[in-house]
Amino acid sequence: MNKQLSIFASRRFISPLLATLVLSACGGSDDTPARAPQATVTPIPVAVAPESTRAQDARTFSVVQTATTFAALAGSPETDRWAGVLNNASYQIEVPKNWNGMLVMYAHGYAGEGANLSVSPPAIRRHLLSQGYAWAASSYSKNYYDVRAGVEDTNALAIAFVGIARQNGRTLAAPFKTYITGVSMGGHISAAAVDEENIATAVNRIRYNGAVPMCGVLGDTELFDYFAAYQTAAMQEAGMPATSWPVANWATIGPQVQAKMFTTFPSVTAPTTEAMRLKQIVQNLTGGPRPLFDYAYASPLQATVWGTFGRDGKVNGILNEDLVSTRDIVYQLDGDPAVSAAEQAYNASIYRVQGSAEANRLRRDGLRWIPKTNAQIKVPVVTIHTLGDMYVPFKMEQIYKRRADALGTSNLLVQRAIRGISHCDFTIAEQVAAFDAMVKWEQQGVKPEGDDVLTPAVVADPKYGCKFTNNTPSEGDSATLLNTRRSLPQCTGT
Repeated sequence: MNKQLSIFASRRFISPLLATLVLSACGGSDDTPARAPQATVTPIPVAVAPESTRAQDARTFSVVQTATTFAALAGSPETDRWAGVLNNASYQIEVPKNWNGMLVMYAHGYAGEGANLSVSPPAIRRHLLSQGYAWAASSYSKNYYDVRAGVEDTNALAIAFVGIARQNGRTLAAPFKTYITGVSMGGHISAAAVDEENIATAVNRIRYNGAVPMCGVLGDTELFDYFAAYQTAAMQEAGMPATSWPVANWATIGPQVQAKMFTTFPSVTAPTTEAMRLKQIVQNLTGGPRPLFDYAYASPLQATVWGTFGRDGKVNGILNEDLVSTRDIVYQLDGDPAVSAAEQAYNASIYRVQGSAEANRLRRDGLRWIPKTNAQIKVPVVTIHTLGDMYVPFKMEQIYKRRADALGTSNLLVQRAIRGISHCDFTIAEQVAAFDAMVKWEQQGVKPEGDDVLTPAVVADPKYGCKFTNNTPSEGDSATLLNTRRSLPQCTGT
């Protein structure tokens, strides 16, 4: 990470002032979060011309938001509700009549590759309103995995909040606290929005007071390295090793590789040495031995992961060059973190994907195309992540924690493991608890409890994740989620 900061500071197109902003990002060492009295904003009135273009820039998207309001939540406090369009992104804003002066920005997850843009309200909407919070959410101006658009459009909406209220006949003071939370890609956006590199390089600049990234891509581009590592390992174990990247004939050989690894995909792993070894490799690629992995490996989410195989590393046109690299991946064949002679041989023999270091470089026209989550944070961050997530694996939390440790910002990070086997399958109670814990920490200096995500013996304990898992049903919880939770090993009894 220090090397990364050195590269950042030495880029010829980055000003000395900007380098100073980034290099001074690491805060103090005590457990009391650095708190600003209010979110600070710096609107940038002049548009910045792009320095280069990519496939994403030629795509067109349509705002489907035509209404100027949206339905009230039954049984919630009385609110003002506004819907509209800002910078080619639709938005929704809700402000209680008894507003507490604080604003929560919500960042939705990956919305696919369609042309239509739409807004998603936060799952904890009822809780926020009951406590007097206003919330706002953007559709973003682009779909695909465009975290850059997500950060900029969410920031822009936060900056415009007071003006939009005024246009709709309600005069509000600027929020004295502004927080950000989101799921999946929105978790990436939430973590990126409070990272000092992105605060310094964004076009729409705002300092949030705290963040709650949920099931977030906290390892940013390392998510795509994981997909590539899984694919190349599967090919290796199937006896059809990769010899180039991307694998040109994946559409043909992919089904053959899958058939050799699963008797019935994804529910039954083939009873061969190679198939069982792949399962062990993937366990380590996704976070190491931990509860519920066997259930997750046999879950339908596997199909989503395998659906990413065969692609290049340009992230569907978000980048111009291939980003993916498996050069630093250490494949492990057992649960022992030490690298055995057999593992050394395996790592020496498997094909290594060689991505371009320039694919996601710093830019002169704003954020990186895929903003980094460097853990350069100055405000409290509370994360939650399900243990069995195969799509955005628990390993993302471990990567983020190591980055925070390297920068000395771990005092501002609390992470919680949740005993679920799908992607973002949290109960409302778990999300509310994480948000409230972050707010109490930020406002009162009371650092909440979290989980150790790095110690292998701790993570492998059968009861790991029990502390913050809450299966108590709440309004808004899906029956599918609750039924799945009931089918898993419970935290009580034997």
